[in-house]
Amino acid sequence: MLHIIIKPNLYQDSVSLMLMSNKLSGIEGVNQVSVMMGTPANIDIMKNTGMYAPELDKAAPSDLCIAIDAENGEIVSTVLEEVEQFLKNQATASASNKVEKVRTWDRAVKAMPDANLAVISIPGKYAAEEAMSALENGLHVFMFSDNVAIEDEKRVKDSAKEKGLIVMGPDCGTAVIGGVPIAFSNVVNKGNIGVVGASGTGIQEVITLIDKMGAGISHALGTGGRDLSEEIEATTMLDGIRALANNADTEVVVVISKPPAPKVREQVVALLANIGKPAVAIFMGEKPESYLPTIKFAHTLEEAAIMAVELAKGSKLEVAPEAALPADLGLAAGQTKIRGLYTGGTLAYEAATIMKESLHAAKDNKHDEGYLLQYDGHEVIDLGDDMYTQGRPHPMIDGTTRFQFIEKAAKQSDVAVILFDLVLGYGSHEDMATPLSKVVKRAVAEAANEGRKLYFVGSICGTKNDPQGYDAQLKLMQEAGAIITDSNFSAVRTALRIIGHEVQVGSRELPVQEANLPNVTVAAPSEELKQLLESKPRVINIGLSSFADNLETEGSRVVQFDWRPVAGGNEKLRKILSILNKM
Repeated sequence: MLHIIIKPNLYQDSVSLMLMSNKLSGIEGVNQVSVMMGTPANIDIMKNTGMYAPELDKAAPSDLCIAIDAENGEIVSTVLEEVEQFLKNQATASASNKVEKVRTWDRAVKAMPDANLAVISIPGKYAAEEAMSALENGLHVFMFSDNVAIEDEKRVKDSAKEKGLIVMGPDCGTAVIGGVPIAFSNVVNKGNIGVVGASGTGIQEVITLIDKMGAGISHALGTGGRDLSEEIEATTMLDGIRALANNADTEVVVVISKPPAPKVREQVVALLANIGKPAVAIFMGEKPESYLPTIKFAHTLEEAAIMAVELAKGSKLEVAPEAALPADLGLAAGQTKIRGLYTGGTLAYEAATIMKESLHAAKDNKHDEGYLLQYDGHEVIDLGDDMYTQGRPHPMIDGTTRFQFIEKAAKQSDVAVILFDLVLGYGSHEDMATPLSKVVKRAVAEAANEGRKLYFVGSICGTKNDPQGYDAQLKLMQEAGAIITDSNFSAVRTALRIIGHEVQVGSRELPVQEANLPNVTVAAPSEELKQLLESKPRVINIGLSSFADNLETEGSRVVQFDWRPVAGGNEKLRKILSILNKM
């Protein structure tokens, strides 16, 4: 039976509510619980997941909506007690937090007059307006929020450019500025390699590999996934390259992107070729056949990291050979397939690309939504895709969705290898290896009982200084029987070797050719952008309070903007107020 409770004017951030929903759904006698704010989009999610009742239509966007599918009223009372305790704990934690909290832009700017960066992680419907407010107050913007209309992204980025400011995002998951990790990012050594990337886990993989190879990062700037589209024209990417070209701490520049629009790619390469610093570029899916005089092109994220470190150190790296596999892998007849179950979208994309090449699948291989590869029984799934995260926490935060996929894949008699990633750093689960290792052990044991040898092969995207502790996470996964390699590319190669496919590693000594690129004058970045990279950012954090806590831990000064939907989320009134504020 479905029970609906609406708590008026009680705003909570979406991540906290998703985690609470998962926890409450584990109570005995509860079939399902959904706790969300009463926005139209959230009500639609409840409709699509069978958690809807007509009384939800009366909820305002600022109302907390609780839908409980439980066997009896006594269980409902237990769930509500847990909700009240959660809200009480939230209030206690907020009261004890040392980060100053404000409710308006005027107070935010007054609390930190020298703030230079706004970190925005509110629902995408509202994010562009808050970004414009940040720009009007002279702040650069890091926009974690997704579901922002592309025309709003264009408007915000054009406005930033006029003001000499930079907008990282929307849907930007990662940055490191002045040694400070922002949002989903890792704690890496300081060094002379600067990164600009249009993919969050792509940046994370490259900077953590650079750290493991004994080098370090000056800055890593995210752009958002659509920045290199024809509509946006690499606005943030180009400004980021100019900033790193001018930055004294940066001696090597790395560019990371999924396939860009062809004209935009040409713009990026032309600028990169003229900055006067050696550079590495990886456009995911491309297999380079030559370099330019000052640009090396990489095929994999690991290769991009190796090239960057070699340029930074001025010497070749000795790359360790792949570990030998046992002569008898113990696979049963018919065990020939790989299931890639990823939390990082770019890592999944890289895995799918390498597997397509090795298995000789067509580049335009068709696949269902949420999948990046479906070919001859092999699959690679991006579990961070929107279709898997509607109303649920991202799988880097909560492993429930992936655990369900593992249990299903482990029962399939043709599966030989389950390929996976484990992403550490701020923003991610505080100890994902503990529950993941238990699921791995159980799956391996169940397969063994059925006479099958099941291999788990993965890599850990992280560093020894990440809050989870790289060595501890590694130990747990190895004790569970997983094969953990040094990089995602190495994990994919190992998985393919287990089923009898060798991956040829391309030479890092390709011919150098001149390209017919347009002449580009590398304009100096704005004074505001130069200053952003000269010290730890001073942040007004709008949205997820956990981001503020992490920034403070890493030495940034932070003011928490305790955001609520304008006009209680009333769309008509919100638009009227927005117009009046501009008059």
